[in-house]
Amino acid sequence: MTFDPETTTFLIAGPVRIHPRVLRAMSMPSLNHRGDYFHGIVQEIRELLPVLFGTPGHQVVLSGSGTAGLEAMYSSLLPKDGRVLVLSNGNFGERSDKIARQYSSHVTTVTAPWGHPIAPEAVRTELEKGDVVAVCLVHNETSVGLANDLGAISKEVRRAGSPLLLVDGISAVAGIPINVTEWGIDALVAGPQKGLAAPAGLAIVHLSDRAVEALHPGSFYLDLKAHLGPLEKNDTPWTPAVPLFLALREALLLLKEETLAGRLARTHRLAEASRAAVDALGLELFPEREFASDTVTAIKNPNGMGDAELRKVLEHQYNILVQGGQGALTGKIFRIGHMGIADWPDLLVTFAALERILGKAGRLPAPGASLRAVVDRMP
Repeated sequence: MTFDPETTTFLIAGPVRIHPRVLRAMSMPSLNHRGDYFHGIVQEIRELLPVLFGTPGHQVVLSGSGTAGLEAMYSSLLPKDGRVLVLSNGNFGERSDKIARQYSSHVTTVTAPWGHPIAPEAVRTELEKGDVVAVCLVHNETSVGLANDLGAISKEVRRAGSPLLLVDGISAVAGIPINVTEWGIDALVAGPQKGLAAPAGLAIVHLSDRAVEALHPGSFYLDLKAHLGPLEKNDTPWTPAVPLFLALREALLLLKEETLAGRLARTHRLAEASRAAVDALGLELFPEREFASDTVTAIKNPNGMGDAELRKVLEHQYNILVQGGQGALTGKIFRIGHMGIADWPDLLVTFAALERILGKAGRLPAPGASLRAVVDRMP
């Protein structure tokens, strides 16, 4: 089988497969982004965004990738004085650390080895030293297939009193439960190309009342305060990526139809099935199992099998795309994404192909076991 991007089983860790309704939404002819029709689109998006975050609040939609959303959050909210804690246990935690250091000269990094969660006790230790004005972390670290315990970490932040809690939720929102209000999250960045299953190229930032009061200019284009005023009038301060706004509206409508609870439950079932199938193949998860992500499953490559023997065979012989490792994990793990609109046929096709590859290599312990593991967890 030859790789075909239009028909591939697409299970990377984001961007994810896009629903045909969302693709069609982008085929609209050019619109006047200062006209009434587009203002109506923005109004609909604003009315639908609480469905995505599970709570009302202040939300900003930026034309720019998830990294632009992170830079907007840090540049607009990191105080000039005081210590900033950045929690890092993966590739995206390291990215947050780099961005935060652009806007604060008092950054302390709390780390954990890749594949291991950030310990709330380590966060408490730093908070008890005092002078912490903000805590920055990645909720769902897709580079290692791990979800940090944001609920437990948020308790430590609240216990400390006043630090802002700034969260990279790019691959967590609409994929992993997030209690924005109870956990006291001040700013949360979402990436539409992940759990929402919209195209890449936008970033959405949810802000608490406290965060809105703390906003200050730190950038020109990414100044969150400059976006809030126009959005209240269903407008944008700069020229928006109009087709992506149209796609965002349609993806939000699809989420509303499924419900956030329904999407979270389906994503969790797919994750549980993937983990069971990995066990049945005799393979090993990369992260600590207790903290394995619901949006992406990271799996150690079998001994003696790298990308060329596994991932590239999936792509070029079976028309299936999964993702490899990043940085020091290149060639050592592969990652199966199961967020957004991924569903049971995607898993069945993928694990059937994996069984075939491992079987040909004499590495398959029990033919059909991974498929039974998936089927047994289907609703």
